[in-house]
Amino acid sequence: MSQDKTQLDDAGAVDPNLPPDPSRRFWVASACAVGGVAGVATAVPFVTSFAPSERAKAAGAPVEVDLTSLAPGEIRTVAWRGKPVWIMHRTPEQIKDLPKNDPLLADPHSDRPGFTPPFAKNEYRSRKPEYLVLVAICTHLGCVPTPHFEVGAQPGLPASWEGGFLCPCHGSTYDLSGRVFKNVPAPDNLEVPPYAFSADGTKLTIGIDETNKA
Repeated sequence: MSQDKTQLDDAGAVDPNLPPDPSRRFWVASACAVGGVAGVATAVPFVTSFAPSERAKAAGAPVEVDLTSLAPGEIRTVAWRGKPVWIMHRTPEQIKDLPKNDPLLADPHSDRPGFTPPFAKNEYRSRKPEYLVLVAICTHLGCVPTPHFEVGAQPGLPASWEGGFLCPCHGSTYDLSGRVFKNVPAPDNLEVPPYAFSADGTKLTIGIDETNKA
């Protein structure tokens, strides 16, 4: 798998009021997240890549990701503006099951401001149903959640679990659109960063969109 970086200026791409992302917590929690995924790696491969240079990350340069090697059911983690960002290629079954969660979610239609750009205000919270792009930082205290894609009852998860993300710090849960469940500490859905696809759909650039163009 390869990931390129571009030296582009996206100043102001992220709302400054969004939760902080202490670098130490990011790296420690990221390691925990990778360990937690290992148990289901045979069913859902988890690929992590941090290619951008430290200078590029500090400057907040957009990050370009090659999607051609990201198979359905896989998730990749990249670093953008010092934050972990997930790119997930959802399967048709995962997409089909998303509406089942609506009655259980605190903000199923992403109506709360600040975490969902206009292009992602849909059931999938994405530009294309098959690709989910999220900042992997819990909206409670800024920990990094762990992917749990296996369906069904599991420790710390409800019996009706359809797959999603669990924050190990205080038990907040999110579905496979990054929408937060009711009655958990996290107050909001996971953040959708600005991003755009290439004309042929084979690459995704995090850090640019309709309001933040290169």
